[in-house]
Amino acid sequence: MGRDERQDLLGDIVQNGVQDYWERFEKPYIVGKETAHMDTQSVLSSIEQLLSLNGWVAALCPTLTRPFGQNKHEDAYDDLINKEHLYFIGIVIHSADHFLVDQLAVIVQLAKRLGPSNLFVSMLDYDSTDSTATLTDLSEAVLTLLGVPFRIRRVPGMTADPAAAYYPLEEAYMRNLALEPLKELYHKRNIKFHRVIWLKGFTCPNDILETIKVSDANEAAMVCGMDWAEHNGFFIFSDRWRTRDIDGDQFRQSKSSSKPDAVPPRDKVGAQRYSQHLPFQVFCCESGTHVVDPDQSYYQGLSYRAGMDYHNLSTSDTVPDRDPEAPCLDSSQAWFCRDLWTLKAGEGVQEIETDDNVARRKRDLVQQDVVKEGIPHRQAGEVDADANAGSDYDAMPDSDVPLEATSPQKLSIPNSVFRPARILVNPRCVTTYAGVSHTQLALDLFGPERDNSGPDGEGKYMLEDWEGAPESFVCQEQRQTGGRKATKTQRRLGFSIHHELERQS
Repeated sequence: MGRDERQDLLGDIVQNGVQDYWERFEKPYIVGKETAHMDTQSVLSSIEQLLSLNGWVAALCPTLTRPFGQNKHEDAYDDLINKEHLYFIGIVIHSADHFLVDQLAVIVQLAKRLGPSNLFVSMLDYDSTDSTATLTDLSEAVLTLLGVPFRIRRVPGMTADPAAAYYPLEEAYMRNLALEPLKELYHKRNIKFHRVIWLKGFTCPNDILETIKVSDANEAAMVCGMDWAEHNGFFIFSDRWRTRDIDGDQFRQSKSSSKPDAVPPRDKVGAQRYSQHLPFQVFCCESGTHVVDPDQSYYQGLSYRAGMDYHNLSTSDTVPDRDPEAPCLDSSQAWFCRDLWTLKAGEGVQEIETDDNVARRKRDLVQQDVVKEGIPHRQAGEVDADANAGSDYDAMPDSDVPLEATSPQKLSIPNSVFRPARILVNPRCVTTYAGVSHTQLALDLFGPERDNSGPDGEGKYMLEDWEGAPESFVCQEQRQTGGRKATKTQRRLGFSIHHELERQS
């Protein structure tokens, strides 16, 4: 959808060449039942050979080090494959031709393991100016030959003026467009997908399969990998704009070689599990390739959104003052996480209110546990040396100084009372970017391949206890237009599920 069909200078030459190719070389193939199977296998083998030699994804992934002997067990995902679930793969591309062929290779490998009829690929090319358009045509041919259903769509930018572009709004717009087939198939054809896989950067197929197992074992709403960028000779956790640990803090000073006391999650349980390469709970994440349960999100009416109270620099240079209590103008994924927490809390409240005895206990608990919520704030705007590392454009500085200030106090039910949203990070699902030595990163993070002495089977994936949402979080926001690289500021902002539910009602 959206392909540019206008005539160009070489259009006739290209069309004649295509016609000649199909008439002289391909016409003898697949013309009878006797040879159809053999001819189809030849085509599929050629595709797999082509893609396995492009980039490192398909060729080197089986050789990369992983804990728990992940790459040694060929049947590790047989139980997952035998369930015959449907998986929706979403890809949003914006001038990222250096990613797309490797991502296509991953799709080919997933189709080989899960079955081509169990996948649906939604590929959105958003205002690309490189060779992405040509590569999406290649993707169309490959997916057609593999028998993988798909929709490939090309759309222009929301604005031609970069100064008027507001990145969080563009981000939400792109993701919602990519999800259109998911919702249309559900509402019009009653086709339900088990999980949505958002492909981003370079991620090995086995890592994606393992993240799906983590999602299933925990009945999680969302499970993210971890994306790493090579910067100044070391690897740095990249997507700090969208990721917060369960205390609401950023993943500060997050290097692949960090000591145990400086690992990405700062909460005690998260840090301990991260050091053991185990999934840990977070307040919000995206961090490269991630898996979402549509039953707990998209099928419940959730979509991606962004704050609309931003300032358009193309109309005025004077930035207006905003109320300290104003909502955080952060990424569309951060809005999505907060919506997940509120949705799950609302489901829990509805279930409680159907039982009179439980409802009485809830009222007693509310009377006992009503707290005064202080919401500290402080602005920060220093230059970050890692601003352009990976996807972490214009990230804020890695400061250990707490963001402090005071604001008016108001009564609120604590977030710990409400049902938690199950959002996890799986540190073994590694996403990398162009130019990154994936092999060296795997060695830095996991060391030599070994069987971990911890729990076996799905037990190692599962969390026993789930924390409630933090009462506040580090808000890293983009208050004005200017595209992805527009300046961002920080403040500590309160998050009250109680107030969110009241606002919705």
